[in-house]
Amino acid sequence: MFRSKVWINLESQIRNKTHLEALREKVASGPSLQDFINDPNPVLQDNSEEWDSYDGKLKRDKGEDQRLRLPPWLKREIPTGKNFSKIKEQLRKLNLHTVCEEARCPNIGECWGGGEHGTQTATIMLLGDTCTRGCRFCSVKTSRAPSPPDVNEPVNTAKAIASWGLDYIVLTSVDRDDLPDGGSNHFAETVREIKNRNKNILVECLVPDFRGDLDQVRTIVESGLDVYAHNIETVEKLTPFVRDRRAKYRQSLFTLENAKKMNPDLITKSSIMLGLGETDEEVETTMRDLKAVGVDCVTLGQYMQPTKRHLKVVEYVTPAKYKHWETFGQELGFLYVASGPLVRSSYKAGEFFIASILKNRKSNTA
Repeated sequence: MFRSKVWINLESQIRNKTHLEALREKVASGPSLQDFINDPNPVLQDNSEEWDSYDGKLKRDKGEDQRLRLPPWLKREIPTGKNFSKIKEQLRKLNLHTVCEEARCPNIGECWGGGEHGTQTATIMLLGDTCTRGCRFCSVKTSRAPSPPDVNEPVNTAKAIASWGLDYIVLTSVDRDDLPDGGSNHFAETVREIKNRNKNILVECLVPDFRGDLDQVRTIVESGLDVYAHNIETVEKLTPFVRDRRAKYRQSLFTLENAKKMNPDLITKSSIMLGLGETDEEVETTMRDLKAVGVDCVTLGQYMQPTKRHLKVVEYVTPAKYKHWETFGQELGFLYVASGPLVRSSYKAGEFFIASILKNRKSNTA
């Protein structure tokens, strides 16, 4: 006797939920976010009670122009070593750029140096180091007419990644509104070059919004990548003040939603910066909006003012509040939530979890 479709779907949901719970348990017993922060500075250890009693000023008053002092949970040394130096040397030889350097990421030493777990991670920035947009939070160089893309970059990128022996790589780029296809074909060619050298390498593409052009979104989706990422960056109310005028909150949601529709099996991902003056209600709404368009993974991290010319930090969000957003995201049903002061859109603990999900799916399919 044939079972009903409803019963089969119910069994499938239970089975998937069981797999996900088992996976979360596996990850819980593996490296945690703190494990990926290898810093001898004791201020980075789990001193939540001390942090809760921190009496320094964490938020600027309305109209106040004074910059806030860095709280203890954001102070860290930048570790270096032979892995760090090796990656930097290879990047220069191949004329490759990384968002780690251009955006002055605070985790660059940990990711490049390998840390305690010896896992080297670098987020490669394609299409040059100059952006056509001028977001007020970002330190990447800007120009209306950047240099043409390096035609050798897809091959050089694939060669470098193959030589590093990585199993998960993040590709991102500056915005290239000057190019007819926004650089989407350059992205896709890079993904194909990587996969041709090693089909087991998992590739995440952290892409622009392509001004909402779905043909360009489809080019990325059909490139053979494993994770489609695009950052919403901030809440809707602050978007016009934080991001370039061509970047729109609803436009970002539109591209994420359609990437998922084009390939429902694709993992989609986004990121939110905190500390720009957003309210808790606005963060909740943003997370709900991302979930509503099918985003699977979300990261939340502290905005850090890169230079004096950029937006000032309005508030340093406490570790306890980041824990709150992690719990809230899990309750909404995201596959994975990485939430912490030093978390960035590309973060090794998040990549560890996503890689586990993808490998688990492939083994189930096999």
